[in-house]
Amino acid sequence: MQGQVVVIGGGPAGLMAAERLSRSGWHVDLYEAMPSVGRKFLMAGKSGLNLTHAEPFEPFVSRYGTQAAWIAPLLRDFNADALRAWAHELGVETFVGSSGRVFPQEMKAAPLLRAWVARLRGQGVRFHVRHRWVGWDESGALCFATPSGGLQVRAQATVLALGGASWSRLGSDGRWAAWLATQGVALCPFRPANCGFICEWSAHFSERFAGVPVKSVRARLEAGGEEGTPGEFVITSRGVEGSLIYLFSAALRDRLEAGAPAVLWLDLAPGRSVERLASELARPRGRDSLSSHLRRRAGIEGVKAGLLRECLARDALNDPALLARTIKNYPLHMAACAPLDEAISTAGGVRTDALDERLMLKALPGVFCAGEMLDWEAPTGGYLLSACFASGYRAGEGAASWLVD
Repeated sequence: MQGQVVVIGGGPAGLMAAERLSRSGWHVDLYEAMPSVGRKFLMAGKSGLNLTHAEPFEPFVSRYGTQAAWIAPLLRDFNADALRAWAHELGVETFVGSSGRVFPQEMKAAPLLRAWVARLRGQGVRFHVRHRWVGWDESGALCFATPSGGLQVRAQATVLALGGASWSRLGSDGRWAAWLATQGVALCPFRPANCGFICEWSAHFSERFAGVPVKSVRARLEAGGEEGTPGEFVITSRGVEGSLIYLFSAALRDRLEAGAPAVLWLDLAPGRSVERLASELARPRGRDSLSSHLRRRAGIEGVKAGLLRECLARDALNDPALLARTIKNYPLHMAACAPLDEAISTAGGVRTDALDERLMLKALPGVFCAGEMLDWEAPTGGYLLSACFASGYRAGEGAASWLVD
């Protein structure tokens, strides 16, 4: 086949779209605003690249919330098993961790990205870095700002994989939304997803515990009742962040946007009943300080003891029954979401009903979209990358089929 196809964006979705198009015989030019491709992908893999998750398909798809039904067909085309097989083709073996998360054997993103880019080059994909897309001109040509000046490119089909609106230093700044809006593309406002939150810490607590992890806790959205989800999070100078917080971030964000209280209820002592804690804490303290008493009788120390002091008045700390109830039902109040640019990912972007089943924009025939620029969200744990890969796969296949229709 002949003809030029353009992919804009060098993250997982864009690279996957380029791979599918080049395998279908099309000449592919990939344009990336940053000096190299895959920068956010590499950053995500700094502490261990979580590619996907090994849980069964139905619970896997449910992680995508209100967009689960829309995204399910994409994940059926390129599911977790297919993603692992694809990595194996690149010489990267994977394993399933104890939590069900899937990682490369070396835990790093760089070897996979290097092998992938090399294969794409071998398939004829041409890479153009430091080329920032700035919309279309009046004739419909794609416009790029480059180190050597402006550039106009005409393409038979275009795949946009421009990312969301967080981590702008790595290339995802959301500026593309204005250009699509002028073309009549339906959009949803950007919202933080997998985000941290602002809490009203005292200066003493913030200075002492910023950067300290809170481990071995359980969290839930309602007080009492269910046992809660185990995990850990990190205290920041302004609030909280980390995997356990991200798991509940969409619900907490929605409550804040609705003007409702956003509270995450913590069990600071899993495995100990409130009755046992009350009994232990009611024992005579003797010469022990409160800190020593909490450590000996409840296993509470360090940052957990600091949290209790943030929540309870001095007199309440000496009430064993109230203290026990607070340990088992600690109210972590969220005052606001952390800034959008600091979020792991974003919701919002191109509305799913603005796309056909091939992920082509209904308002712009021949223009396809993939990745985080679409209006979906998912928790961390491999779900974000899985959907980026799958949507890139669908957009690449969709563009290839549209070109021969």
